Amino acid sequence: MDLELTVDRASPVPLYYQLSRQLEVAIERGRLRPGTLLGNEMRLAGSLGLSRPTVRQAIQALVDKGLLVRRRGVGTQVVRSQVKRPLELTSLYEDLEAAGQRPTTRVLDLATVAAPPEVAAALGLAPGAEVRRLERLRLTHGEPIALLRNYLPVGLLAVDRTALEGTGLYRLMRAAGTTLHSARQSIGARAATAEYAELLAEPVGAPLLSMERTAYDDTGRPVEYGSHLYRATRYAFELQLLIRP
Repeated sequence: MDLELTVDRASPVPLYYQLSRQLEVAIERGRLRPGTLLGNEMRLAGSLGLSRPTVRQAIQALVDKGLLVRRRGVGTQVVRSQVKRPLELTSLYEDLEAAGQRPTTRVLDLATVAAPPEVAAALGLAPGAEVRRLERLRLTHGEPIALLRNYLPVGLLAVDRTALEGTGLYRLMRAAGTTLHSARQSIGARAATAEYAELLAEPVGAPLLSMERTAYDDTGRPVEYGSHLYRATRYAFELQLLIRP
């Protein structure tokens, strides 16, 4: 582990939390990748001038969050980082980039199909009208995190597999002249089927976060409908609530 860790003894923030937070940020931003060993607690404590119980408390906080694991005979090891995504009209690709997660995409399907009833209703199309269906597996550091299925009106965006593998859908839409303005979104959960479990590297029956979104352009026209599944062990939605006086 090669990180510049510091603590501010004059700060009211507890020392263990200062250390724990720095390690958590390093994991989230990919500087501490899954499989990395943290090294000896005594050595880490000595390098920072901290007591061993303080270092142990910092590490335990990350063990409790599922970011680290203690393995007998091996040591303390980075397991994974959880992506925390704000509830905003942004693409997953751009959010992962901003978090230093190095996203990649595997295109599973790209086809013109008859719109399922819920898609036709969301996009304001006649039942059975043709739409473009995009299915992608989004990965971070080579590990799957989300299964994305999006539907677009035919003619809205000319896109191929190479373009979809290189960047996010919303970025491609904006580059093609679509101004994304607002969206309606619902969040839920479901158990992983055998198909989804295999794609997302989760056990069958594991909880998955689900999200459905209809995005609108600046004229109020629906331009995209998405139905996505996320690994609950690796992904969380974040929102800010304001208290009315």
